[in-house]
Amino acid sequence: MSFSVSFRVVQNLTRIRGALNSPVIPVQVARRTFFAYSKTTPTPARSLNASRSKPQRRWATSVTPHSTASDPAEIEALRCLEQGTAKLEEGDVQAAKDLYQRSAEIKRNASSLFNLGVTHYHLKEYDEAIAAWKESISLQPSSPDAHTNLASAYIISPVSRPDLALHHLQIASSLSPEDPEIAFNLAAVLEATGKLEEALIQYQRSKDFGVERASVHIRNVSAKILGQRIKAAEDTEKSDG
Repeated sequence: MSFSVSFRVVQNLTRIRGALNSPVIPVQVARRTFFAYSKTTPTPARSLNASRSKPQRRWATSVTPHSTASDPAEIEALRCLEQGTAKLEEGDVQAAKDLYQRSAEIKRNASSLFNLGVTHYHLKEYDEAIAAWKESISLQPSSPDAHTNLASAYIISPVSRPDLALHHLQIASSLSPEDPEIAFNLAAVLEATGKLEEALIQYQRSKDFGVERASVHIRNVSAKILGQRIKAAEDTEKSDG
């Protein structure tokens, strides 16, 4: 198992569509088949403020907004955070989870909780992933990645919550309006929940920002909208007749 540097949890579009009982055609899309652009697997955030436009090795420089390097708890929490990331990159998800949990127990911080959510997610512990990402967001509300991952967990959970997924993707989009992955993910959930006009807008934004395969979805959603309009016109004509 290998982990490349990415901050997003990816999902399968056919899974979300099946979970929502939406009769749509599964389509191969960017960054696997849902919830992302580049073909990567999720790894922890070393710095939740790091730019995603240039994937690099990122390490948290602090675990709280006002921490100091002389704080022994701070140093130990950061040590566990870095060790956890090393274990995750080695493929030892359970060991990484234990270290991130230890880091968070020593000093609650957004980075450790974010990464803890990633490990819970990999282990299919979706309720725990949701809890970790929600707490991470409470400490750092401005992280679009945390909101995106939380949306993913709400979709893939045994009891799917597309309404909450949509809510967090809308927040992520407001925080990072030119992010093509977020626009694509938002479009996918909007389409799956039948909000086709809004989905079309987001797919177009995603394409404009660089996701070329969004073009396929633009055509599909446009065809669905046209079909709905034709049917509505036919129904109106029948009722008038």
